[in-house]
Parts: sequence; C-alpha cells; structure tokens
Amino acid sequence: MTVRIFALVLALAVSIGAARAERIVAIGDIHGDYDAYIAVLTEAGLVDDRLRWSGGDTVLVQLGDVPDRGPDTRKILDHLMRLEKQAKRKGGKIVPLIGNHEAMNITGDLRYVDPGEYAAFVTGRSERTRDRFYARVREQYAASLLSRDPTLTPEQIRARFDELHPLGYVEHRQAWAPGGDYGRWVADNDAVALIDGTLFVHGGMSEGWIETSLDAINFAVGEALSGLEAEAEIIASETSPLWYRGNVEGSLESEAEVDRILAAYGAERIVVGHTPQLEGIRSFYGGKVIAADTGMSDHYGGTRSWLLIDEGSITAVDNGTRRVLEGEGNP
Repeated sequence: MTVRIFALVLALAVSIGAARAERIVAIGDIHGDYDAYIAVLTEAGLVDDRLRWSGGDTVLVQLGDVPDRGPDTRKILDHLMRLEKQAKRKGGKIVPLIGNHEAMNITGDLRYVDPGEYAAFVTGRSERTRDRFYARVREQYAASLLSRDPTLTPEQIRARFDELHPLGYVEHRQAWAPGGDYGRWVADNDAVALIDGTLFVHGGMSEGWIETSLDAINFAVGEALSGLEAEAEIIASETSPLWYRGNVEGSLESEAEVDRILAAYGAERIVVGHTPQLEGIRSFYGGKVIAADTGMSDHYGGTRSWLLIDEGSITAVDNGTRRVLEGEGNP
C-alpha cells in the first residue's frame, strides 16, 4: 500500500467535517506579491515583527494561487512553509489549498511565470546548470527549430534557447517537479477543506463532483499532480475545484447548485478564491458563498483583504476596513 493510498484510507475513516476551529482567517490569491502577503498576515495578527507565527490556535486558510504574475513566489512559499511548522507548535494550523496556478507550475504550464520567479533561483552555478541542460536536449531542440528554419546557425539556436530558458529556469523546474521542494509540498496539500461548517476551495465546487467525497477529491488531485497528468479532469477541466467559477455567477441556477453542494457536504457556506473581486471581499446568496480573492497583488492592484470567521461571526477586512458579511446577501 503506497503512502498516499494509506493516507486516503486513514482520511476516509475520519470525517473532515469534524474539523473545528475557534478562529479562522482566510486569505485569497497572492500571486507572487510578498509585501501584500506579509501585510495581511500582520494585520490579522498572525505574525510578529520577526514574521514568526503569533496567531495562537488560529487556523489560517490560504486559498491557493501563491505563484505567478509577481516575482516573489519563492520567498512567499519558503515563509509559508516555515510558518506552517511554527503554527503547529503553537497550537494553530495552516491549511494551504491548491490553486490552478500551483497545478500549472507543477505540470509545466508557465505562461504566467514572472521573470523574477526564475531570477529568484539564480546562483553562481546557474550558467553551468543551464549548459548541462542544453547539452541533454540540444539535438532534439535544434532539430525542432531547423525543421522550421533550416538557415539557423548553431549560435542562433543557442541564443533562442537561452531566451526561452533564462538563468534560474532549470532550478525553478526542479523545485516544482513532483519530487522537488515545492512540487512535493503542493501535491501533499488539499484542494478542498471543510472546517467548522465552511467549505474552502480555490475555484469552486461543481455539482459534477457531488458524488465524490472531499477526501477522494483531494486524493485524486494529489495523484494527478504527482503523476504530471496535466490534462486530468480533476485539475484541468472548467468544473475542476481548481478552476470552477460557477459558484459566483450570481444567478438563480448558481444558487440552486450551491444549495445542493452545501447539503451534500453538510456545510453552511463556501469560501472561494480564483475570481477577483477588486473592490473587496464579496458575499453571494445571503452569505452562502464568499469570494475572497480581491486581487491583492501588485499585478491586479486590487484590495488587501482577509476574511475572519470567529465564533459564528463572519467579517471581511478590506484595506483595514471591517464589515460583517453573514446574512448581508448580494452586495
């Protein structure tokens, strides 16, 4: 029995719905902006002036999409991974969810990787590392280019390769591989978490998965990422929990679907990221869905926000301004 299969069997024996927490803080998509990330953690009272965990027994849910669009992904992930261990020692917990951009980085879809993300991996050995990588792929790479333009010289072929593979690229790909520091950590995280009646997910929950337990969904996502199954429905389809936007459509049909999902999983509400609400955290259907991605990164120029669930009270904090959400309905 593999470690992952054993973990699934163990998880199925314990209802994830039994997870309880007195104080939950949720933050949305960070997209490579370390300053915004630290700002919301500090404002929420989760880190001290040395950026160490100060949140006590708080549960911090990060809704996914740490990477891409900004240059500080490595810096954020390294801090988040350290903070995860610190929180555990202090009686708290960090629940980092898998977003579509985590999946994209693992499976090699690098369309949104900021150049600074590669630069963060550059060392004095990076040129030699890239040279060795080129030596392994040179014949195939050259054949591909020459099939389209037979006039290219070896120097031109290498120049094109270097342009597409800047220094730090190889190290970045190694770190995000299934066996790398980030790839392995992400694949071991959950895509969906039910905590004290709140269902947290990056994109959203489609009723297409309603017959699948949360544990089975998390297992399938981890397996797809570990196996680099880039086209697997569970991580790539429009209805995947990593990509689905249907929970925030604001239609009667969407609300009816949300009602069925809440009933199926015994939840009171769904909290999602993925679909930016640049003016601040927004609730739908009388608080049944809360959209917590507010484009906090510099790329989007949105709002630095965090969501607080504390003893039944639900509060949105947008650029330092607090407002109660529960039951307010559609803004």
